[in-house]
Amino acid sequence: MEERGTVLELFEGPSIIYTVMGLVVFAAALLPRLLHKAPVSMPMIFLGAGVLAFTFIDYLPNPDPVEYGEITTHLTEVCVIVSLMGAALALDRRIGWRRWATTWRLLSIVMPLCIVGLAFLGFGVLGLGLASAILVAAALAPTDPVLASEVQVGEPADDDEEANDEDEVRFGLTSEAGLNDGLAFPFVYLAIGISLVGASPSDWFPQWFAVDVLWRIGIGVLLGIGTGKLLGRLFFSAQYDSLRLSNHSEGFVALAATFLAYGLTETFEGYGFVAVFVCGTTIRAAERNHGYHKVLHSYVEQLERLLSVVILVLLGGAIARGLLAGIGWVEVLVALAFLLLIRPLTGFLGLTGGKTGKWERIALAFFGVRGIGSLYYLGYGLSNGEFTAEADELWAFVGLVVAMSVVLHGVTATPVMSALDRLRQREAGRLGDEGEAPRTAV
Repeated sequence: MEERGTVLELFEGPSIIYTVMGLVVFAAALLPRLLHKAPVSMPMIFLGAGVLAFTFIDYLPNPDPVEYGEITTHLTEVCVIVSLMGAALALDRRIGWRRWATTWRLLSIVMPLCIVGLAFLGFGVLGLGLASAILVAAALAPTDPVLASEVQVGEPADDDEEANDEDEVRFGLTSEAGLNDGLAFPFVYLAIGISLVGASPSDWFPQWFAVDVLWRIGIGVLLGIGTGKLLGRLFFSAQYDSLRLSNHSEGFVALAATFLAYGLTETFEGYGFVAVFVCGTTIRAAERNHGYHKVLHSYVEQLERLLSVVILVLLGGAIARGLLAGIGWVEVLVALAFLLLIRPLTGFLGLTGGKTGKWERIALAFFGVRGIGSLYYLGYGLSNGEFTAEADELWAFVGLVVAMSVVLHGVTATPVMSALDRLRQREAGRLGDEGEAPRTAV
């Protein structure tokens, strides 16, 4: 017995935690290459790994997002802003009303309809208070820029010909995820305002519209552009070679740009999420096809992957330790209704009449991935408002939707996007044979 105890001691203490961390990080580097053709996503693997680890290793601390609300909020915050910079740098298409028509439809039509639909279900079916229902809806409405990597654009293109090959589904989901994480914030503040002063519009509307909508969005856009222009000039056209960072392939500078745009904007009470994405697109526009964008994007992508792995493992651990203990069949049905009915239907309707074909509209409508941004919004809202529902109840429902989205979209992303790619190739080949310019309309 004494010998057996000695063996068990080898698997206790900090050493096994470091070992597991090493294996997890190593897996984060390998899995994207191993799973690129499989109907299994990296988020699914690490969410499951977290469930298993915290189920069988008893002495691991409980990663309860309610107990560690501040840590949860800040960890998810950093992950989201890093992913926003990566999404902005990856987009090849120049910003324009027509070029980004799909994005504007997703932001102005689909996201508000999703918020209204889910808030109605939260209030009428789940029995949440109005403020809590709006908070949950605002947290879950945005497409996540972190966990949607399987349906987003790849690395920045080297030339205009490669950039023009960017398909509408990946572009739409990437640009939507980049902007809607900031544009959902007014609805989070709406929920916070109602929780503090009541539901009467006269009590919250003037402050909300003037500050939380106009001021915060405006400052986010202005400081994002200003920061991006300043950094773009420094990166690509500084007078001295030692300051022209594009000549030195310093990838970690992308992190400096991210934190600078975010911190400066938050200092002036603007939306830092908006500023980071706008800053990234402005840097990209400064010298659109420069190879330095790939260096910056590669660094951000690796850091984003590492942070997302940590958060997914902790979310899996929270699930294993009882995060979903209060979930019943009603919550499951509402979550399914949101993922399979509300987002797909509002997405398809909102994109009807746009530049997308039928199958593209279906894919864009379906792949509204919920993820780490949702965890941040909920944590932020709960720490700044006074909500009638218990924090445990809200965390359980949002955790359920995120976990279901990870599994549902993780299983379907690879086969669906592969099928769309084949359709695009056949369409382009057919139009090319007819002597017409290839056009995506699948």
